[in-house]
Amino acid sequence: MASNTLGSQSLVHKKILYIRNSGCLQICAVLGTAGHPPSTKSSPVSLHTVWPVCNFLGDRMKKDSGYSTMAEQQKQEEKLWDALKITACVLGTGLLIITALANSVSWYVQTIWDALGHFWQTTWLKFYYLFEGNEWTIFLLGAALIPTLAFWCFNGILMVADVTGKPVFITRYRIQLGKNDPVDTKKLRQAIYTVLCNQFCISLPMLVAMFYVMKWWGNTFSKELPTFHWFLVELSIFTLIEEILFYYTHRLVHLPLLYKHIHKKHHEWTAPIGVVSIYAHPVEHILSNTLPVMTGPMVMGSHVVSIAAWFSLALVTTSISHCGYHLPFLPSPEFHDFHHLKFNQCYGVLGVLDYLHGTDTVFRKTKAYERHRVLLSLTPLSESIPEGPKRAE
Repeated sequence: MASNTLGSQSLVHKKILYIRNSGCLQICAVLGTAGHPPSTKSSPVSLHTVWPVCNFLGDRMKKDSGYSTMAEQQKQEEKLWDALKITACVLGTGLLIITALANSVSWYVQTIWDALGHFWQTTWLKFYYLFEGNEWTIFLLGAALIPTLAFWCFNGILMVADVTGKPVFITRYRIQLGKNDPVDTKKLRQAIYTVLCNQFCISLPMLVAMFYVMKWWGNTFSKELPTFHWFLVELSIFTLIEEILFYYTHRLVHLPLLYKHIHKKHHEWTAPIGVVSIYAHPVEHILSNTLPVMTGPMVMGSHVVSIAAWFSLALVTTSISHCGYHLPFLPSPEFHDFHHLKFNQCYGVLGVLDYLHGTDTVFRKTKAYERHRVLLSLTPLSESIPEGPKRAE
């Protein structure tokens, strides 16, 4: 009898160890051992009814825990804790390294910029005194002549490729294959004539008005150049203002009435070339081409050097967007090229407002969207990401 009692106590003890975390199962352990119902003589309740339920709960808990023993559970917890410590160590070390590198790089960049800043400051003062501080002459050269030269130099190279089909290094990157190969010279002459009229008869008078706005600010012709950091801030604001104004004025001229009488001229080129970036009706040239670019500097009261850099950048960038070639290491023109192809997609410059307004949904489903990135190799994207076979009509 004593032997049976000791055996029962041992089994009960094992059961309690296994199910110590469950209040319900502690009762089951006292009432009986795993797999064996207790004696009805020592229990005042109907244990034959309670025991199967308790035994079921114990087995279910064992399965839900995922561990066969408490030792395994503790081992897994130790492994998890070790993994967390290793992760924290790696992340902390990586953060320290990145911080150190960032500080080193920023120090070198600042040193280089200080040297360049001295060079540009000296060059600006020479230029300023060369024209004896004549503000109108300086503004005309900075805001009109330099950006215009940047526009025609860049597009002059592209027009040679458009007309002659050479050099192949450029023409092999054509986006719309078989289009403008070569370009219609009569159509090209008409485009050049319209662009020159827009530049001299519209842009130049608008610059005269801008001159007086900038003169009112009083900072435009300062002898001290803005810092590089401030120029970057200005550039960000200019880009944001251009994106907003261009997107909404562009959508405005796509309204049926305005499109028919104004914007249709620009869309005569379904496969655009660089020079047609400002081939437009005079009203559109004012609303969409000129005001979005001029507004930023007028709002910020920018230095004439910043204006010259921004106007040149804006003209070259819009030429790239229209050029019809996805050239290596230059911004992708796929976005705006698709607009000329489909008319009702991709109205903006950066594509941010198109995404917010859902005016790029069709574009995002095309191969052109897959190609819409900076090309970092010499293999044309039309070869690496070709158009799929056309559906039979």
